[in-house]
Amino acid sequence: MASVLQNLSNYDEKSVPSGKGKKIGIAVAEWNKHITFSLLSGCTDTLTKFGVNEEDIEISIVPGTFELPYAAKQLYDKNMNAVICIGCVIKGETDHDVYINYSVANALQNLNIQYNIPFIFGVLTPNNEQQALDRAGGKHGNKGTEAAITALKMMQV
Repeated sequence: MASVLQNLSNYDEKSVPSGKGKKIGIAVAEWNKHITFSLLSGCTDTLTKFGVNEEDIEISIVPGTFELPYAAKQLYDKNMNAVICIGCVIKGETDHDVYINYSVANALQNLNIQYNIPFIFGVLTPNNEQQALDRAGGKHGNKGTEAAITALKMMQV
């Protein structure tokens, strides 16, 4: 369903499993940090709300979205129960965004298949900055919240 039809931060709290005792890695891109750090805040707030201790959340900051899969693998090597990748690639004048988004999605999909923990794709792929802001705590909620809930649910699979 398209984001314009829903608020990403609306969810049924009863359907979200506890994260108590879980270790979560979060890889976050600095590029567009006014957006990605807002996503990070929504993510960490949600994880702690559902029982993940702050000391069990390890954050790895990387320069851009393309570097997220590398950081995700490094976090996996630290025995995390799930890894959430947060980035934002805004469409520009070239197809740069297409190559970055495809590469990162493909790499994270491969990590999901290869290893026995969930790797969550929390990357915004908007056409413009306003669409990103709308999904980073704006009128469509916070995609970081959605990524955290996805991680909590996927650890139960």
